[in-house]
Amino acid sequence: MGKYQLYCPYCKQYLEEYYTLDCLNHSVLIRTAFNEKKFNVQNLNGIWKFIDWLPVQTPLKIDSSGPTTYKSVELARELGLESLYISYNGYWPEKGANVKTCTFKEYEALITFPRVIENGYKGIYLASAGNTARAFAYISQLIQVPVVLFVPKENFETFWVPATNGESIRLITLREGNDYTEACRLNTRVMGQLSSDTSFVPEGGAKNVARRDGMATVLYDCVRILKKMPKHYFQAIGSGTGGISVWEAALRLRADGRFGTYLPQLHLSQNLPYAPIVNAWALKSRELVPNRDMPDALNNIKEVKAKMLTNRAPPYSIPGGVFDALTDTKGRMYGITNDELDIAEKIFYETEGIDIVYEAAVALASLQKAVDAKIIDIKDPILLNITGGGIERLKEDQELYSISPILTVDNADVPLDKIKEILI
Repeated sequence: MGKYQLYCPYCKQYLEEYYTLDCLNHSVLIRTAFNEKKFNVQNLNGIWKFIDWLPVQTPLKIDSSGPTTYKSVELARELGLESLYISYNGYWPEKGANVKTCTFKEYEALITFPRVIENGYKGIYLASAGNTARAFAYISQLIQVPVVLFVPKENFETFWVPATNGESIRLITLREGNDYTEACRLNTRVMGQLSSDTSFVPEGGAKNVARRDGMATVLYDCVRILKKMPKHYFQAIGSGTGGISVWEAALRLRADGRFGTYLPQLHLSQNLPYAPIVNAWALKSRELVPNRDMPDALNNIKEVKAKMLTNRAPPYSIPGGVFDALTDTKGRMYGITNDELDIAEKIFYETEGIDIVYEAAVALASLQKAVDAKIIDIKDPILLNITGGGIERLKEDQELYSISPILTVDNADVPLDKIKEILI
């Protein structure tokens, strides 16, 4: 046995360690069970500080990024909070933040790629609304491991990379009228019909333990600074995988015993009018019912500013998913309007002095709501996840480049012959 095993938390069985996404007996989110039960911080750069709790054997030999956690002064004063900690996951060199894709999705890519390599595969394929594709494309370029990306053309403006060597990137776009869910559907078809014939493997989305464990470092870095777990955690969500990741990280930290016997309360948010998880959780419903929770989905998605939060098939109902994370942490959901996120974005820039993405502004707006409603004690330690930012700051330091698609398809039902050629 290596440093970890895959584990099903429902049948309590350890799985053979290989690149798998599922328990053979249950439809659940499997987890990593690490041999090391104590939280350690290694003298390594970026995300690799936490390698004892990452499902890879060896760090990538590149200048890797990681979360930057600091105690807020100006924003905390604006909100009337005494112990507000910010996890800034973007580009802000003056603060020590070096996430050049300006999204915390970069941590997913940093862990997924070496795990794929260590399991003997050639490359990865995945669907993305934009941010994840950008993160995987960037790391793919740095290590020259191929990645095939399925991205809706309507999200193409978010797909840029801070480097020019795009030889390892194979971008497939879906024509206008197809959203992220259709990109996922195409990815699922490829996984079901072609993966056994190629040396490429699916990235796996929320089912990918490397992805979740990479994002879990946001909480680990906060604990490294704070020396205990925060009482509250704020983040905007599309799929909710980041919230699940923090919950799983908190379970490990609680089991350690040195950082608190509680779990941080999850405060998760979405951008109105498209807020299916907000609607389902308001009813405490495990099931996400399309006609009830996301009526007129496609039109509502067009209205929101925070496009990365518009997943039509989030891992909400699945055991170990968002519903369970919210239930176990006594969590809350918030619906945030475009006007509210605009105000929050401006406040962050004026107080902290750096730009943030719309999705991060949604999270800040939810924190403002919680403060105004007196849901949280102003003395409680709070972690606000700024999931992306610093794009304007990055443009000052280097040029950003677009990647041209090698194939554009009409829809998710396209014949897979041409895609198979790309994967071989």
